[in-house]
Amino acid sequence: MPITRYIKKYPNRRLYDTQKSVYISLTELADIIRSGEKVNVLDIKTGEDVTALVLTQILMNKAKEANALLPVSLLHIIIQFGEDDLHDFFENHIEKSIENYLIYRKKMDEQLTTYMEMGTEFSNLTEKIFKNFDLYNSKSDISEQKDGSK
Repeated sequence: MPITRYIKKYPNRRLYDTQKSVYISLTELADIIRSGEKVNVLDIKTGEDVTALVLTQILMNKAKEANALLPVSLLHIIIQFGEDDLHDFFENHIEKSIENYLIYRKKMDEQLTTYMEMGTEFSNLTEKIFKNFDLYNSKSDISEQKDGSK
């Protein structure tokens, strides 16, 4: 289980990484998360856990760059049904679905790599077989020509 890295959020919106004792940007925080670490962001003034707010801010910044993160239809549903109704669904179902998808994708990538490596070996073997097959056919053609059957 990954160790949680604690981040302090100051009123001036600066983020402080308590593990490395340095100020970090949202981009650097996103990189920490991409590396597989969990983070916990605490508002230094109120003591409140603002992890979800800061992570949402990272997603919103990414959405601005890509001009979309989630489909508009999904955003409408989220707004229509509200946070309370969807919180349990997102926490219990979407999170598990994404985790399972990532595990499945990793396994499929590994299998594809294995098959590609095997395919390379098989293609070399196949090339040798067809080369020998061509030699056999050309010998057969010569024998048939000698027999006058062609």
